[in-house]
Amino acid sequence: MDFIFMLTRGDKTILDGIEVIDTIAKCGVTHIGFKDVGVDKQTLISLTDRIREIGATSYIEVVSTTSEDIYNSLAVAAELGVDRVLGGQDVGQALDILKDCGAEYYPFPGKPAGHPTKLGGTPDDIARDCENMMATGCAGVDLLAYRATDCDPLDLVRAAKGSMNGGYLIVAGSVDSPERIRALAGAGADAFTIGTAVFDGSFSPNKGAIQSQCRDVLAACEG
Repeated sequence: MDFIFMLTRGDKTILDGIEVIDTIAKCGVTHIGFKDVGVDKQTLISLTDRIREIGATSYIEVVSTTSEDIYNSLAVAAELGVDRVLGGQDVGQALDILKDCGAEYYPFPGKPAGHPTKLGGTPDDIARDCENMMATGCAGVDLLAYRATDCDPLDLVRAAKGSMNGGYLIVAGSVDSPERIRALAGAGADAFTIGTAVFDGSFSPNKGAIQSQCRDVLAACEG
């Protein structure tokens, strides 16, 4: 599985992301992202440029909640030229905005609501959404499995993977332990995001450095 390091804490992009990128690059992290809230546009540009400079894959996750804000966030994502855009649910609009920038799109299946986002929906709902999203031209989905309010997170992961016909399944939110990483791997996830659990040290409670946290996350992926 791929470990996508999110430059976020409390679901907002951190202010000192450039310094963190330079730190985690030394650990072998090759997938790095941020969210569309917490910093200004110029900071997002700087983050994208730095991720590109170190040869990593760049991500932006759209967590805006109004139609206007989501549209604006997608437009910013296209302007930034990130590799992968996560979040949102208006697939037609997103693919139209992103069509000329080369970014792959991974929308939210199910019924996401609020910020921090919670996920409603049954496994059948998730499977149906994933199938439709793949048929429309998405590269995969961004599943908020551990934010589920209605059922077991791993049931959602299995339902998603079984309906995606080879699409790339990212699990985002509250992946905070080696046990959850192993469980996600067993259920079929291709990647997961972690931000806060590294910054607050809760992934490896006995270690203090960001580098140590990241190395333990990568070790869990390999194990």
